[in-house]
Amino acid sequence: MNNKYWLKNAHIPLDLIENSTMKFEQKTRENLVLCDIEIEGEKIKQIIPANDNTQGKDLKKGIVLPCFIDIHTHLDKGHIYQRSPNLKGDFATALKMARNDAKFWNPEEVYQRMNFGLKCSYAHGAIALRTHLDCYSYDSFMSVEIWKQLQKEWQNKLTIQAVSLVSLDYFLTPDAEKLADTMAENEGNLGGVAYMNKDIDKQIETVFKLAIERNLDLDFHTDENNEIDSICLQKIAKTAIKMNYQGNIICGHCCSLAVQPPEVVKKTIELVKQANISIVSLPMCNLYLQDRQEETTPFWRGVTRAKELKNAGIKVAFASDNCRDPFFGFGDHDMLEVFNQSVRIAHLDTPYGDWITSVTKTPAKMIKLPHLGTISVGSTADLIVFKGRYFSELLSRNQCDRTLIRNGKIVDAQLPDYEELDKFINGEK
Repeated sequence: MNNKYWLKNAHIPLDLIENSTMKFEQKTRENLVLCDIEIEGEKIKQIIPANDNTQGKDLKKGIVLPCFIDIHTHLDKGHIYQRSPNLKGDFATALKMARNDAKFWNPEEVYQRMNFGLKCSYAHGAIALRTHLDCYSYDSFMSVEIWKQLQKEWQNKLTIQAVSLVSLDYFLTPDAEKLADTMAENEGNLGGVAYMNKDIDKQIETVFKLAIERNLDLDFHTDENNEIDSICLQKIAKTAIKMNYQGNIICGHCCSLAVQPPEVVKKTIELVKQANISIVSLPMCNLYLQDRQEETTPFWRGVTRAKELKNAGIKVAFASDNCRDPFFGFGDHDMLEVFNQSVRIAHLDTPYGDWITSVTKTPAKMIKLPHLGTISVGSTADLIVFKGRYFSELLSRNQCDRTLIRNGKIVDAQLPDYEELDKFINGEK
C-alpha cells in the first residue's frame, strides 16, 4: 500500500469510533456503521460515512476492529499441557500439576514458552497484554526477569505488563517485602490469589499496605470457585474503601458471585463500585474447570455476573487466562476466540450492545492504556480487518484469514509452529 490510502466500506462498531466529527446516520441493529477510513503514514487521518467519492481498498462491509487488549494471561505457565496434563480436569489437579511442572523450568525454557505465546497473541491481533507471573520460590523471580527481557524485545509490537502471582498467605511471610520491591523496581503490579481462610483479612490488608507504600496497582485472582460463602471480592472492596486506596484494582474470575443469593450479590456490587474495582471474567478457563465432576455433566458455566456488574457502571472485560496448561488444555491466545466464547457462554448477543468494547476499549482503560482499543482520528492505525460483515459472520468462523495492520502497514504475522517447543516439552533434541 502507498503512504496514503483509504479502506472503504468497513463495518465498524460505533462504540469504538472516537475523535471523528462526522455523524453516522445509519447503523445496523448490531450498532455497526459503514465507514471509509483514510490512513496516512502511520496515522488514521479521517473516518467518514462510506460514499462513492473515495477510492481505495473495498472491504465489502468487512468488520474492522482496533487491535485487541488481553489483560489476564499466564505466559510463564503456557503450553506445558503435553508435558504436564490435567487428566482429571479439576482445579486441584491443575494446581498440583502446574507446581510439579516447575522442576522443568529454567530461563531458556520459560523464555521460549512465553515468547511462543507472544507470537500467537501478536499474530491474532493483540497490541497489549498483561501476564500473571508465578513468584513462589523460583530463584530471583525468574519469570519476572524473563518478562523484562521480552518486554524490551517486543516493545515496538506489544505492550506487556506483569503481575505477581502468589497465594495471599505469601504476604504474611518474610519474603513479601522482597516481592513487593521487585514488582516496584520493575514497574510491575502487585497481585495474588485470594481465597477464604482464617487470615484472609490480614492478608488483604498487608497486600494493600505494601502496594500503598510503593505506589503499586493491584490485580487479584478472586473467588475462583462455586462456594456460596466465598466473599473475597467483598473483602477486597471493603479494604480498599477503609484504606482509601487510590491505585488501580482489577479482580479476576469472581465466579462465586454467580451462585450467591441476590442480597449478597447486590451488596458486593455496591462495594465494588464504591471501591472503583474493575472486573475481568475468564470464561473459557472457568467453563473448563468449574463444576468438573467425574461421570457428571456440568451444570453451571463458571462465569461471573458480567451483565449485572456492567449495568451497575463497573468496568467489565474478558480475557484469555491460561493457554494449553493444566488449568485450560486449549487456547491459542486469540482474543477473537475469547470474545466469541464470551458471547455464547454469557449470552452477550441479542443485543450485542457495546460488548465488543470488553476486549478492546474497556480493558485498555483498565490497565491505563487509554490510547489503545479504539479507532480514532489522529491515532496510530493499528487495526484488524475481517471478512465477516456482521457479528453473526464474525463469530461463526475462526477468521483465520484476518488482515493485521500495524502502524498503517499490513503485517504478515504468522502463527508459530508447535515444533518450536518440542525440545522443551517433549525432551526432543
